[in-house]
Amino acid sequence: MRLPGEDDRKPMGASVIYMVIGVSVFVLVMLLVVMKNNKKADDRREYAQNAAQQQEQTDAETETEAETETATQQKLRAEDLDFWDMYPVEGETDTAPDLQPAETGNDTASAEAVDESEEGDAAKGDEVVQEDPSTDGKHTLVKAADGTEEWVLISPYLTKNTYDFTNLSESANLKKYTENGKKISYVGVDISKHNGSINFRSLKASGVDYVMIRLGARGYSTGQLSLDDNFAENMEEAVEAGLDIGIYFYSQAINQEEAVQEVNFVVQNLEPYRAHITYPVAFDMENVSNDKARIDQLSRDDKTTITSSFLSGIQAAGYAPMIYGNKEWLIKNIDLAKLQDYDIWLSQDEDIPDYPYQYTMWQYTTTGVVNGIKGDANLNICFVSYSDR
Repeated sequence: MRLPGEDDRKPMGASVIYMVIGVSVFVLVMLLVVMKNNKKADDRREYAQNAAQQQEQTDAETETEAETETATQQKLRAEDLDFWDMYPVEGETDTAPDLQPAETGNDTASAEAVDESEEGDAAKGDEVVQEDPSTDGKHTLVKAADGTEEWVLISPYLTKNTYDFTNLSESANLKKYTENGKKISYVGVDISKHNGSINFRSLKASGVDYVMIRLGARGYSTGQLSLDDNFAENMEEAVEAGLDIGIYFYSQAINQEEAVQEVNFVVQNLEPYRAHITYPVAFDMENVSNDKARIDQLSRDDKTTITSSFLSGIQAAGYAPMIYGNKEWLIKNIDLAKLQDYDIWLSQDEDIPDYPYQYTMWQYTTTGVVNGIKGDANLNICFVSYSDR
């Protein structure tokens, strides 16, 4: 039995104390775990935020670079305007109209643009391949009287000849051309007082079909018109021998008025023989060797205009007009694009001519041999029958 005032509570046991301590430790551990988890969550949020910020910055930089590149591409530079290669290589000749780059009014800027373009081409190195004009099929070699040579661009605007020279043959210095085994060519000689006395019957017997007789000439120094000393004799004997006859006149006209004067001179002297002229009347203008001549100062356009005036006058008189010349004269000295209505008599002392354009008559040697002419003879082949026209 307890007395009044006596405490009825018993002292706390050891098990209880251990339990309290265990609970406290557990609570503390849990608190630490929660705090650690909260820190990791905070770290992940901070990392995610930093990553997002970095991605936004990268995207912004990419967009800025794209805009800069687009602006750069839209802004043309002088070197981007690489149009200089459109124009022919210097030294190449073409009768087509010349193409000139537009003038900018600023020579310095233009020069810089050209320099930059050339530097750009040089930088390409092996990418630029220069075609060989001797094999590209677009050029023809022109040999000048002084021995110089030049590869000239073949004009796409002029009619090309289509002769197959595997069909060309020669017998006793006289050439003939066949098609499908049939001879379609005619043998000719061109003559003047320099050939002396000619036996036209012997010419005919040797196989000559026609003669081109020089009617006269204009002096290359004096400018005086003169009849060939043997013109009348050659005409009469050629008619008697039954040969077809053509005419040529050596011109040194320096303007259209003189060309018309030459036409009148030719027509007047041909009138007695009109019925016997079955081949063309040819215009022969050429440079003079080892001397100065009246036409030396004429431009290409001047020579073309004079040639056209003579030929149109001959045609108006009822004769077939023709242009005589060597390869250099025909390609370099006159503009054939303006003379395409007239036949060509080519002079080229070669086994096979390499003149690219159309021609109907070819003087293939000036040192030929033929019965009827003493010494060197100018031999020709004609690819059309003018007497049948």
